[in-house]
Amino acid sequence: MEAWIVGARRSPLGRAFKGSLKDVRPDDLAARVITAAVEGTDGLTFEDLEDLYLGCAQPFGEHGQNLARVVSVLLGAQGMGGTTVNRYCASSVQTTRMAFHAILAGEAQALVSAGVECVSRTPNFREAGVDTRAWNNPAFAAAQARTKALAGGGSEWQDLTAEGELPDVYAAMGQTAENVAALCNVSRADQDAWAATSQQRAIAAIEAGLFDSQIVPIELADGTVVTRDDGPRPGTTVEKLATLDPVFRQGGSVTAGNSCPLNDGAAALVITSDEFARSRGIKPLARIVSTAVSALNPEVMGLGPVEASQRALAQAGMSIGDLDLYEINEAFAAQVLPSAQQLGMDLDKLNVHGGGIALGHPFGATGARIAGTLIGALEERDGQFGLETMCVGGGQGMAMIIERL
Repeated sequence: MEAWIVGARRSPLGRAFKGSLKDVRPDDLAARVITAAVEGTDGLTFEDLEDLYLGCAQPFGEHGQNLARVVSVLLGAQGMGGTTVNRYCASSVQTTRMAFHAILAGEAQALVSAGVECVSRTPNFREAGVDTRAWNNPAFAAAQARTKALAGGGSEWQDLTAEGELPDVYAAMGQTAENVAALCNVSRADQDAWAATSQQRAIAAIEAGLFDSQIVPIELADGTVVTRDDGPRPGTTVEKLATLDPVFRQGGSVTAGNSCPLNDGAAALVITSDEFARSRGIKPLARIVSTAVSALNPEVMGLGPVEASQRALAQAGMSIGDLDLYEINEAFAAQVLPSAQQLGMDLDKLNVHGGGIALGHPFGATGARIAGTLIGALEERDGQFGLETMCVGGGQGMAMIIERL
């Protein structure tokens, strides 16, 4: 038994609070994208789908109340179950992993793996999602004090988690990026160079129409139709990026230009068994080869892709040289570059159509978005095997290897 990806669609990615999708509810956005993914898969109907696994990193407010089941009812698919999954940035890699496992176990034949995050619609996001010191568990008090000191321009990060001392699991993501930059000696110039590359590759892909078949046009209440991502900035150069100030740490190197923005967006994959797809004459896009998860010190969570990717490669009996393309989610250039270096990646094969710095990172949706982007890139370049991987807030990593069919 094999698990095949037979449909992959996504919304445009809007900038949170001020972008094109700021007034769109997450349940409505997810429903529209899933509808397009299912209806675009010839030979498949909603009645065939057994369950919806929906990734969401901030599952409260409009994202709450088991959002996946809300969406399945909105779809009119009352016979399709729904569960909402949170592995923060990798939430919809996790949902794909769940679909993969269910199919290999013989417990399901046709599933939807999707993700959504509308940061614009998340109440008190800055208090509840970014400035996590508001949660302030006393057990982490020393670690949080250290993070706060570093944010104010304290000494360079070092692993201070001695026996009996806990790492700062609540550290703001930008602070962890600064930690990785310090630990791995990632220069500001290299971060800005990668950010410029991401922007330039994304603009080239847009101009070539490479995302057109992936993006579901979203009609707004006023009749406007959104068809493109808000994030990519034509004309971005290293010189322009170099003028930006650090935003997370005094004297730091992580800026708004070499980090991902906050976003609104949704993405969906339709995943079936090979037997089911053949019986319906459904054309596959890709086969899921292997998946893996790893964990590490939360204060350097940006290096999560390293061990996760190594585990996925070992599961597949492959090496990095066997892959044609790879995607590391660009939470920060500061973590992409050392992760790629430690994995032995060729940067010319990494994020060839741009990454999260340019396109955006709507947390729960990113895993499914990257899978579709990777499949499209493999098709465009006639590649066979690809890897997607990402770091995860709180100190984790996830990875998945696919084969284009």
